[in-house]
Amino acid sequence: MTTPPVARASILTVDDDPNVSRAVARDLRRRYGGDYRVVRAESGPQALDALREIKLRGEEVAALLADYRMPGMSGIEFLEAAMDLFPAARRVLLTAYADTDAAIRAINVVDLDHYLLKPWDPPEEKLYPVLDGLLEAWAVSDRGSARQVRVVGHRWSARSYEVRDFLARNSVPFRWHAVDDGDPETGRLLAAAGQDGARLPVVVTAEGRALVEPGDAELAAEVGLSTRPSTDFYDLVVVGGGPAGLGAAVYGGSEGLRTVLVERRATGGQAGTSSRIENYLGFPDGVSGEQLTERARRQALKFDVEVLTACDVVGLEARGAARVVRLGDGTELAAHTVILATGVSYRRLDAPGLGALTGRGVYYGAATTEGPHCAGQDVYLVGGANSAGQAALYFAAHATRVVLVVRGDSLERSMSHYLVQQLARVPNIEVRTCTEVVGGTGEEHLETLTLRHNKTGETTTVPASWLFAFIGAAPHTDWLDGTVARDERGFVLAGPDLVADGRPPAGWGLDRPPYHLETSLPGVFAAGDVRAESVKRVASAVGDGAMAVSLVHRYLERS
Repeated sequence: MTTPPVARASILTVDDDPNVSRAVARDLRRRYGGDYRVVRAESGPQALDALREIKLRGEEVAALLADYRMPGMSGIEFLEAAMDLFPAARRVLLTAYADTDAAIRAINVVDLDHYLLKPWDPPEEKLYPVLDGLLEAWAVSDRGSARQVRVVGHRWSARSYEVRDFLARNSVPFRWHAVDDGDPETGRLLAAAGQDGARLPVVVTAEGRALVEPGDAELAAEVGLSTRPSTDFYDLVVVGGGPAGLGAAVYGGSEGLRTVLVERRATGGQAGTSSRIENYLGFPDGVSGEQLTERARRQALKFDVEVLTACDVVGLEARGAARVVRLGDGTELAAHTVILATGVSYRRLDAPGLGALTGRGVYYGAATTEGPHCAGQDVYLVGGANSAGQAALYFAAHATRVVLVVRGDSLERSMSHYLVQQLARVPNIEVRTCTEVVGGTGEEHLETLTLRHNKTGETTTVPASWLFAFIGAAPHTDWLDGTVARDERGFVLAGPDLVADGRPPAGWGLDRPPYHLETSLPGVFAAGDVRAESVKRVASAVGDGAMAVSLVHRYLERS
């Protein structure tokens, strides 16, 4: 008797005679029902439909038993089609009498494992010994992993990249299948989903549901992320799930405030994409942004904070004492207070040819999902701050050469000293100062970059398939226009920055000045990189989040 697999696999039997079909299934369940699911069908097409459902659920099929002579689709034709879905399944052909020609044909066409005569009574002598051996062989074979999210897409598709990045940043394990890498499993998944590859990406959830070209909200809901609030009124709404937002959520929840954190893409923000943060207090050996983010998210959940993902906040207004946040789908969240922690995004490169190649060789941020694909190639990074240095160290472990393109004349002005020293010790990292990217070309994906020395004006065109940009900081605050005061770059003004000549901002309406992190709308606070004149470091963002919660308490006590 075979050792049962961890995830219960299926044994499928198909016979057009209902009595025979039931008899086969009965004998199989009696012997193997505790370890395997026994599935029966009465025609080849019906059996293939069952196999497609099993495939989409991410489950496995250990053995196929098919009657040879069935109308419409013979047992050999069925087994041949089934091989496309489950090539590792053991294959048995059943027939009512000896048929040497059928056996030879089956062996040649479907690599048959066994040819079994009906009737097989007693099964203890004629059926079970055969299947025991086949199932034992199947159990020890290398069949790959099952029951996980799988993504089928094109290697150089911007949306396929966005889906991979979304899942990775939300800590959802998945397996990637590129339609252009020759993996037979890719075709099997598309066939099981009823797709021909014209519409990509296709995401198959662990439960077997096929999502064709899903949006972030649909994808989030199907992989188990929360996307809908449990109520419509809270003590505190935190907008943004970076270090400042997570810090505010943890402190808000731990201090008894009914708190909801709303994130438009993935918790962690820019910090969540950092391959290694080595100057964060309490982690002497460093910590990846993903690890730090996941710990903070779990900590927030422990304190009963609701974390909503793939929710785009598009509006904020005051309704009496309530502060109302409006989501892109029309949902409204009301609360006593709001903390704005929406962070910043990297600025887009303003160079001819690069805009159309975003997600197809041109990326903003570390995009760590792409690291393994860079093996044996050159990678170009643009930027001179810590995020670029951390990314250079990460990609250097995969790429043949990493070229760090820096507009200034040195790294020391914008990058931490420890990172500058580490970069200097890695032989396949090259730093090009006084250099800018001024153009790029490519059809299906990025193929060349044009670099210019900003002092000599000399330009050079180099072959390149990978460009990652880490420059500038654009705040997510357009949706706040007319609601809270911002500076000329869009950063939110708060506390002392709102007070001119000792007077509070126009329309303030309270007999006290704004608290330190309070915006021009009372009860709404700003924390982290979105705040004007903030220190762009993970630790300071977390500190802002904690301080904002203490000011929320002060506001609530005086309201």
